[in-house]
Amino acid sequence: MKVEFSAAQIAAMLGGKIDGDPETKVSNVARIEDGAPGMLSFLANPKYIHYIYETKSSIVLVNADFVPAAPVKATMIRVPDAYEAFAQLLAVYQEYTNNKVGVSELAYISDDAEYGENCYIGEFAFIGNRVRMGKNVKVYPQVYVGDDAVIGDDTVLYPGVKLYAMTHVGKNCIIHSGAVLGADGFGFAPQPDGTYKKVPQIGNVFVGDNVEIGANTTIDRSTMESTKIHNGVKLDNLIQIAHNVELGENTAIAAQSGIAGSTHVGRNCVIAGQVGISGHIQIADRTTFGPQSGVMGSVREPGKTLMGYPAYDYKTYLKDTVRQRHVAELETRIAELEKKLETLLSK
Repeated sequence: MKVEFSAAQIAAMLGGKIDGDPETKVSNVARIEDGAPGMLSFLANPKYIHYIYETKSSIVLVNADFVPAAPVKATMIRVPDAYEAFAQLLAVYQEYTNNKVGVSELAYISDDAEYGENCYIGEFAFIGNRVRMGKNVKVYPQVYVGDDAVIGDDTVLYPGVKLYAMTHVGKNCIIHSGAVLGADGFGFAPQPDGTYKKVPQIGNVFVGDNVEIGANTTIDRSTMESTKIHNGVKLDNLIQIAHNVELGENTAIAAQSGIAGSTHVGRNCVIAGQVGISGHIQIADRTTFGPQSGVMGSVREPGKTLMGYPAYDYKTYLKDTVRQRHVAELETRIAELEKKLETLLSK
């Protein structure tokens, strides 16, 4: 169903002021440079100011202090922060478009499972024994929820998510397609004959509130107790979190990073793409790792920015990278100096 909002409705939601026609309507969003009639865009970066004079979008969100240098055809809505306001509108739009409710006849729900009001459970979803789901939970088709799992209010599980038994997911979480929570940790004991004996993994995965987990990300169950993902953590696609790992509140991790077992990452850390973190170490609060860093040991001091392999001070790393580019040149110069020295000594 097509959902339309007028400039007046949008301004009321955002507490903004209208420059133009308050009855202008939009039904979708677009970048300001790709705008079309019926679209809403925003202008926050000064580099894109020139687009506002030529955009075909019907409504553009602008910062309250924006002063146009030429006439603007689009209806403008002035808000304190255009980017933040745009994000707020996207959330409202998503709520309208994804507001699914009801239980499909093709879903399997165990007799002793419980779910709250206004839930959605799609086709071929499987809800195991003694599962507890709160209100407004959305379980899309082909989701598997194992026995004794707990899912908090307003959480969304997109198609193909797999929650193994005893997995706990908090309130207002988003778990994207293909994510697997609660698979066995990589625990094997070497044997004298060179083989490996599996160590049973009897713990679970605990996910706090307001967590987002990207597509095809995997979080392993602990050997004992819980692998813990605390409130506000944001995980990109294709991330591996091993058994017994603990991620502190509001830590963000980009794609293709991996954290080995029993490592504790502090609060408000930022881990860029393709970072590898060794097991059984401690990472202090507010630590930042640049892309493709290799973290071999603990980081004890909060607020550090590190990069490289093994990871070390970011500014020093950048200086060393510049120096490395001149190694070949220096090698040539040294060889020339050696020849000149040999000539002088021979005389």
